This record gives sequence, structure tokens and C-alpha cells, in this order.
Amino acid sequence: MSDAAQLLARSHELRERALVRTPGGVHSNVRLGGPQVFIEYARDAWLYDVDGENYVDYLLGQGPNFLGHAPRHLVEAVSSACERGLIFGGQHKLEVEASEVVCEALGWPDMVRFGVSGTESVQAALRLARAATGRKRVIRFEGHYHGWLDNVLAAEGSLGWGTASVGQLPGHLDDFAFVPWNDEERFARAIEEEPDVAAVIMEPIMINAGVIEPAPGYLDAVRALCSKHGVVLIFDEVISGFRLGLGGAAARYGVVPDLATYGKAMAGGWPASALAGRAELMELFDKGGVNHSGTFNGSVVAMAATHATVSHLMDSPPYERIASHGGALMDGLRGIGEAHDLPLRVEGLPMAFHVSFGTAEVTDYRSLQSLDLDRYARLVPELVAHGLWVAGRGVWYVSACHGADELDAALTRFDKTLTDRA
Repeated sequence: MSDAAQLLARSHELRERALVRTPGGVHSNVRLGGPQVFIEYARDAWLYDVDGENYVDYLLGQGPNFLGHAPRHLVEAVSSACERGLIFGGQHKLEVEASEVVCEALGWPDMVRFGVSGTESVQAALRLARAATGRKRVIRFEGHYHGWLDNVLAAEGSLGWGTASVGQLPGHLDDFAFVPWNDEERFARAIEEEPDVAAVIMEPIMINAGVIEPAPGYLDAVRALCSKHGVVLIFDEVISGFRLGLGGAAARYGVVPDLATYGKAMAGGWPASALAGRAELMELFDKGGVNHSGTFNGSVVAMAATHATVSHLMDSPPYERIASHGGALMDGLRGIGEAHDLPLRVEGLPMAFHVSFGTAEVTDYRSLQSLDLDRYARLVPELVAHGLWVAGRGVWYVSACHGADELDAALTRFDKTLTDRA
């Protein structure tokens, strides 16, 4: 790496300029506490900043770059689509092709509606569930993330789960009941006792916070209770979809929801999302008076990116290769932690796992808090300074482009970080 006195000089200059025109110098609050590094370009599993430094990337743009950065087939598909126009205000062939390939890859849904962000598709799912049932309340789970809008953004506080932002109206969360995840008894009691429940929404694997898998039989129990009570089950697969396999978490755990939202990996880095589901629910957008609109929904380029990405995952599935790399990386990190006599915890799945400090058994958001999450967050800037691009909240994402060179670089740089700080 460069001499510390010269490191990131151009990034510092750009940050000073950004602060003049942009609050905090960033366009998403997620990046407020992240590394103040400006990226020049990215290729495969590597980032290159404006000061000439390189980083092996296990953040992947918060997950979307599942095929790596700028995969050739995706760039070509998007470039070709751009030449034909961007927004028509009318239907086009790529919409049809993308719809067909997404439903085919997922296996279970009958229909799909495309959007721009996962946040938007979650809103469409909630509206659809309420329209279908004539009810209004929603059961959700502590620590699960469903977007940044007022009616879904929530955080733990002294009075339980409530608003997470200044300016957010507390009343917007009144129609939600929060329960711990992976607690079958608590969920059963909630769905029996809560009046007027339209939907249950969850991350079927809790990747956003801790990469916590569902307990054996838990999703089956939730599915059965939702069916018993006529409640719409919504899987938020914005992160897990197409990452855990072609069928996402629904296929991995063998439980089919009524509706599910997708994004991130679905379009290989392009901003696109989807709401997929059973025909009798989805057709309410057409025949049931349920509004779902958006100028950029199903845009030419988003559909080109979606079709190219999902088709590639079907034709050349990278999942075994990703599992091999992720497993080796997890084992290597654990070994480094042991060598440095640190309580380093590495748990999750090979394609997405969580790193922190602690030894507690973690099954939900509450038990996740027993880990020393702050200690790991303090380590992350040092990892970035050593050329390892990771998230402060502990989630590591693996792409189809990570291979032997990236594994060696990641473990070498992680070990050197711990050695240098000893």
C-alpha cells in the first residue's frame, strides 16, 4: 500500500468537494459511516480507487454485484438495450422475456411485476396483501429490514420496536406487530391473538443483520399458520433471492410464500426489483383496483440487465464455485482468528456470512446483540486501509468472480491487519 502520508489524497479532495453539495458527502445514509474512499472503477471482484489503491471486494455494492463488477455479457446486454431507447412509456419485448425467465428460474410464482428498488416492491406487496384480505395489520420480525420508508423502517428502543429516524411519524408503524424471529411459540400466539392480520413479512434468512438461518421447521410452521388463518405470507428476498440459488431461500428451505420481493442480485448490479406471486393475488393489480405505478418500472435497460443476469445464472450456474470459495474463506478467517487468539465468530452461508467477535449462540436479533458488534465495526476501517473492502455491520458477500487470487489476498490482508494492530 502507499505511504500513509500520501494515501487517499485524491479521495480526500473529492470528499471536501462532495461535502459542499451533498449532506454528509454521500447519497445514502448507509454510507455515512463507511470508508471515505472514492472508487475510480471496478472489475470482477476488485475495486480501484482514485489514488491507485486496490481492494478485494466482499461488499459487492451491498450485495448486487453477484456476478462480479462489470461482467462482459451484462455490459453488452445493457449497452445494446441503451441503443434502442431507455423509457418508452409503453410495453416492450424485454419486459416479457424478463418476466418469463424470472418466473422460470424461481419456479413457484405465476406472475411478476417489476420495480426499481426493493423498498418499492415491499410496499406493493403490503398493499396487495391488504387488498386481498380486507385486513390491515402485519406481523413482522425484530431486526428484519424491509426498506427505509416511514411505514417499514424500525429500530429497537427503550419502549420496544419503533421509529428509526427523526422526522418519521410513529403512527406509521401502528399497524405492525413485532415478534422475535425463530420463536415458533411466540409467532403462533401472535397470529392467533392479533386482530385483523393481513400479512406476515420476513426475510426468510436474516441476512441483513447477522446472516441468521431459520431454525429447522420454523418456516414450515409459519407457512402452515398463515394458511390456517388466511394470512398472506411475504418473503422479502431482496438480498437472498438468486444469491442462495436460482430459487432463493424459498427453494433452499422448501417453503413457498404467497408473495416475494426480489432485487440486488437479480439484475447483476443494475437498479431493478420485482414482486412475484400467485396469480390470484397478482391479478388484483389488473382487476382488483390495486394501484402499482412507476415511470421507471420495467425500463428497457433494467429488463435487459435482469434478463441477462438470470439467464446467465440458469445457463452457467456459479453456485458450487461460490460455495467452495465462501467455505474456504470462512474456514480461513476462523483459522486466522485462532492464530491471533481472538474470539472471531464467522457464521452463515458460504455465499453470505457474518463476521464479528463473540461466542454466543445466535438465533435472532436479540441474541445477535450479545456479540461484540462494535469491536468488529472498529476493525473494518483498518481492514479497508489494508485493501479489504467489507461492511461495518459484518456481512460478507461472495461473488461468482471470487477465486484463488482473491482468497489469498483476503486472508493475507486480514491477517496483516490483525498483526499490525497487535
